[in-house]
Amino acid sequence: MSTYIAPVRDMRFVLNELAGLEEITGLPGFEETDPELVETILDEAGKFAAEVIDSINPKGDRQGAVCKDGEVTTSPGYKEAFQLFCETGWHAMPASPEYGGQGLPQLVSMAVSEMWKSASVAFALCPMLTHGAIEAIRHHGSDELKAKYLPNMVAGTWTGTMNLTEPQAGSDLSAVRSKAVPQADGSYRISGTKIFITWGEHDMAENIIHLVLARLPDAPPGVKGISLFLVPKFLVNDDGSLGERNDLVCASIEHKLGIHASPTAVMSFGEKEGAIGWMIGEAHKGLGYMFTMMNHARLNVGLEGVGVSERAYQHALAYARERVQGAPIGDKSGIPKPILHHPDVRRMLMDMKSRTEAMRALAYWVAGHLDKAHAHPDAGMCQQSQAYVELLTPVVKGWCTESAVEIASTGIQIHGGVGFVEETGAAQYFRDARITPIYEGTTAIQANDLIGRKLAREKNEAGETGFTARALQAEIAAFADQLAGDVKLADIGRPLQAGIAALKEATDWLLQTYDRQPQAAAAGAVPYLKLTGIVVGGWLMAKAARIAQGYLDAGSSDDFYKAKLATARYFVQHQLPQSQGLATAITGGSGAVLELPETLF
Repeated sequence: MSTYIAPVRDMRFVLNELAGLEEITGLPGFEETDPELVETILDEAGKFAAEVIDSINPKGDRQGAVCKDGEVTTSPGYKEAFQLFCETGWHAMPASPEYGGQGLPQLVSMAVSEMWKSASVAFALCPMLTHGAIEAIRHHGSDELKAKYLPNMVAGTWTGTMNLTEPQAGSDLSAVRSKAVPQADGSYRISGTKIFITWGEHDMAENIIHLVLARLPDAPPGVKGISLFLVPKFLVNDDGSLGERNDLVCASIEHKLGIHASPTAVMSFGEKEGAIGWMIGEAHKGLGYMFTMMNHARLNVGLEGVGVSERAYQHALAYARERVQGAPIGDKSGIPKPILHHPDVRRMLMDMKSRTEAMRALAYWVAGHLDKAHAHPDAGMCQQSQAYVELLTPVVKGWCTESAVEIASTGIQIHGGVGFVEETGAAQYFRDARITPIYEGTTAIQANDLIGRKLAREKNEAGETGFTARALQAEIAAFADQLAGDVKLADIGRPLQAGIAALKEATDWLLQTYDRQPQAAAAGAVPYLKLTGIVVGGWLMAKAARIAQGYLDAGSSDDFYKAKLATARYFVQHQLPQSQGLATAITGGSGAVLELPETLF
């Protein structure tokens, strides 16, 4: 088994050179976060991820969480690791200082969170969902709820969950049936069953704070009748101490393909008199409030794709270095060498490495704009950054997770037959990755959001649609033209020119087609999401290549910059050419998708 080593060098490069860390640390509220502090944070987080979290990951996969009589016992070592995680301040890092957090930029938290996800996706899900719940309460809850619940949630003493899905209501939340009946004291009695609740029950924290979507007795039908409620596992007394157990129970946990150490619960609310909860915000606006948590989760699930890809790459690379088998093609010595010398193994490793670097660059770039959107003193810059965050959130979630499944699968392929054997550990990364394109909105949901709300239905004052996407594409096109004229980097610039041309073509077609042929547009939605990810990722890799070349031209002998040039070239020469095929599938392939009558499937 390999040991995780945080890719701190590449993280620092992306933070500083692509995502604008220096600019962000100069924004109001972030003045105390300087590059030296960030470097220390990354180094210490890397140690914690490797020594504490990564070490329990294989055992957590083999001996997952266990549910007995409604009580869940977590995998060996997870409770102790989580307690240490909280005691050393990692849990509080992303949260607001107002409630005990450290208030670091999202960009820095994104890099650190990647380490947790590489070390154990299952472990990282618990703090991720807790912080999503914190954000939902902080933005929409009453002052009383914030004061009562947020300090302990920020500290990790209490954790949080998101309760949306029901047996009859998967992605269609308009079908939610859970009920909330108002009480004389201002509370509500909650009843209903929720499924697929990640970390819905466990033994790692004193209390679990459930955010639950439910309907009031007079609620209108559909999504406009959904409200959001805070429902604790243990009721909280006025002095902050824990009271009696609430009327909610974990009926069972799912037996899953992967993330075995993360208990995915079936939660039953109100089997007796009804679970006591409190409304967050206003009645019938719960779905909008929950999207605060969901958008946080979607970016973080995309980051899971980055994290598990990095871990799968490291695991495959370690095996390729040590596995000796055969002499490489053209090697007449006849001496067997490690399989890293074989051209196709090198191709697979380059594919894993370059795609992971492109995904990391995209996720961090979006995180940087998230900080600008929240803290930049210029209102126009805030608006532009928020528009980029909204446009690319579904791409981070969808493209990074779909890519992770392929990258983890390639890791198994590098191992050969032993990769299919559980003892080598390669299969776990594939199994863990497979959920990421599904939960927090499937790839199709992300893609429909991208071509719908973020493209065709986005209008400016002049009535132009898709203006944020067009603005980003214009920036990429201008950069590609510059790079194509650079003698040293023209072989990177020209493929980027072709890629952005394909993205523009597909964008124009979707904007022309969406209103008059919505099914045809939807048939090309997922290919368009992948196309956007490849081209924007290729742009960021090309920018990285130009920066690396600049350092080398200035006399640097740092091998990191040579490697960055190599991975950028691989990405634009092996990934970007897919853009033309995807554009063709989008603009000309909808008929084939929709042609077959249902009876002939």
